Amino acid sequence: MIYKIRIDGLAVFGYHGVQQHEKDYGQEFLIDIHLDVDSGLEDSIESTVSYAAIADLATELSTRMRFELIESLARALVSACLKYDPRILRSTVTVHKPNAPLSQTFQDVSVTLAGSRDEN
Repeated sequence: MIYKIRIDGLAVFGYHGVQQHEKDYGQEFLIDIHLDVDSGLEDSIESTVSYAAIADLATELSTRMRFELIESLARALVSACLKYDPRILRSTVTVHKPNAPLSQTFQDVSVTLAGSRDEN
């Protein structure tokens, strides 16, 4: 059985960006993680992929590593999710940068990347 696990709006503080002030002072990013999981659905935590563990993985990676591009952060998160558990068939990650350095008024800046187990 294939089902989806979704984490939307995971808030992390990171030092990602091209501009020096982004590297020096950091900012908040919001991350959406959508996973396609192939597993039975018994009523036990062992039968699924823990969304808490995925949130921990994403938080740790986003705060430990530094990237100039949010595209690179998204790619690293997609790869980490696919490596985390062989039951994860596809990972789609959106990284939102709500404080992107734009002079215009905007609602959101984001990048979405997806990868699947058969692509790796």
